[in-house]
Amino acid sequence: MQETRAIVHKVMVPPDTEGYVLDVVSDGMYTIDEPLVTLQLLDGTEKKLTMTQKWPIRIPRPTAKRFPAVKPLITGQRILDTMFPLAKGGTAAIPGGFGTGKTMTQHQVAKWSDADVIIYIGCGERGNEMTQVLEEFSQLIDPRSGNPLMDRTTLIANTSNMPVAAREASLYSGLTLAEYYRDMGYHVAIMADSTSRWAEALRELSGRLEEMPAEEGFPAYLASRLSAFYERAGMMQNLNGTEGSVTIIGAVSPQGGDFSEPVTQNTKRFVRCFWGLDKSLSYARHFPAIHWLTSYSEYVNDLAPWYMDHVDKKFVDNRNRLMAILTQESSLMEIVKLIGADVLPDDQKLVLEIAKVIRVGFLQQNAFHKDDTCVPLEKQFKMMEVILYLYKRSRTLISMGMPMSILKEEDIFDKVISIKYDVPNDKPQMFKEYMKMIDEFYNRVMERNA
Repeated sequence: MQETRAIVHKVMVPPDTEGYVLDVVSDGMYTIDEPLVTLQLLDGTEKKLTMTQKWPIRIPRPTAKRFPAVKPLITGQRILDTMFPLAKGGTAAIPGGFGTGKTMTQHQVAKWSDADVIIYIGCGERGNEMTQVLEEFSQLIDPRSGNPLMDRTTLIANTSNMPVAAREASLYSGLTLAEYYRDMGYHVAIMADSTSRWAEALRELSGRLEEMPAEEGFPAYLASRLSAFYERAGMMQNLNGTEGSVTIIGAVSPQGGDFSEPVTQNTKRFVRCFWGLDKSLSYARHFPAIHWLTSYSEYVNDLAPWYMDHVDKKFVDNRNRLMAILTQESSLMEIVKLIGADVLPDDQKLVLEIAKVIRVGFLQQNAFHKDDTCVPLEKQFKMMEVILYLYKRSRTLISMGMPMSILKEEDIFDKVISIKYDVPNDKPQMFKEYMKMIDEFYNRVMERNA
């Protein structure tokens, strides 16, 4: 039946039931509690099935087979899709202190990712954040289907003022709901905001049960509970032969931004994608404030064949070259802090300049700009191509003895930074003009110093 404009709800036989169909009601209007199908079970008894299913939330719904990670969850966020990709059926953690943008990053993923269904779990968070999600998602339009985003979104609200037992159960409720939609053949993404509040609820319950506390008062079974939660993600073949996936993105709110506390450390053991938020980046208004040196994704090699087949063969290679430049910049900044940038040779000054182009022009993204809030993979690749072509041409000039000061007199670096705003998402052919512009810049500098 058509649940919303975006979701066709498939009425399924419960996974623990099998038998022969004796009778099916005719097409028409029914409530969720009215019998639709009569089954004869294997022991000969009859059972009537309704639209509703009962399932214990702490037990995973059964599947036929688990597939390896081969397809990315496309989010439209450059630092996620290109630098630290997440697979469909994968697990990711977003740790960060207060005000670093965990909730906003999850909002962006929930808004623009190519998942069929979004389950947003507000566990122990502020009530006004849930209100904001409800209001925003009702007004926004899904770019893939043209329907309101709320048509494919389910909110589970267990805010900080709700009973502790409800907060502890909310994560499992959302997960079971996700598995229910996965069994229909949908790709589901869970936003758990936040697993730290869930762990605190677990700690409160454990204290009331007078269990022996472990590190920082959390129960000794915290790690096994986190493991059981993240293990329920995956790309699966369902019992009915369809394929679906559950992707889990859990926010972690370590007190004081301390990543060495138990919830963050145990979460790192069970997720393969770590998007570490940095307070200094958020204070500098660099969003998403995901730090490229503390974050990692173990899915890069698994997803490389998909990127090569569906985007470009050079996609992963270009991504690795950008990461190498950013890593080089980090080591050079240690020298700059001690003795200043002026003493560096020109080739190292160029690395710092190109790294700035990558940071500001590629990794930084504006959620309020119509073209920059969600960027297709083709544009992300073309942007990498332009940045690396500028680096290649500039490096040739430097190797010929041109000083970096002459290169900086041209405004080419600023023009490449502004690509994200100046090139609309639906006009990738405009990137050829930027390649020509870089060639003209190269020729101008050569003539000037001939």
